[in-house]
Amino acid sequence: MITPRLAVAATVLTLAIAVPSTLAAQGAHAQPSSASSQVRLVHSPSAAKKFANCTDVHKTYSAGIAKPGTKWNIVHHKGKPDEKRKIKGSPKSDAALYSANSKLDADKDGLACELS
Repeated sequence: MITPRLAVAATVLTLAIAVPSTLAAQGAHAQPSSASSQVRLVHSPSAAKKFANCTDVHKTYSAGIAKPGTKWNIVHHKGKPDEKRKIKGSPKSDAALYSANSKLDADKDGLACELS
């Protein structure tokens, strides 16, 4: 016996498989019958917001922006070995956002506008 919950799950899975293949079959140059039937997801680095300075970054992301996978705040000392410090706060971890604002990472440790 098929329960209503199982029927809904089967319908959702069928649509998840059928819709992308239908859109791919239409091709890039096909004209859909209406504008609302066309679905496109585009991710581009230009979509990430560029900030002018760290003050603007801190208004949106109080702990700064991190490159994904960054585990330490590397502090450089003149004439001494580099020091690994624990990251303060919870910086926004986003590759596209970091690459758009990498010029704000003065010490190139993967944290732009980090809290020291």
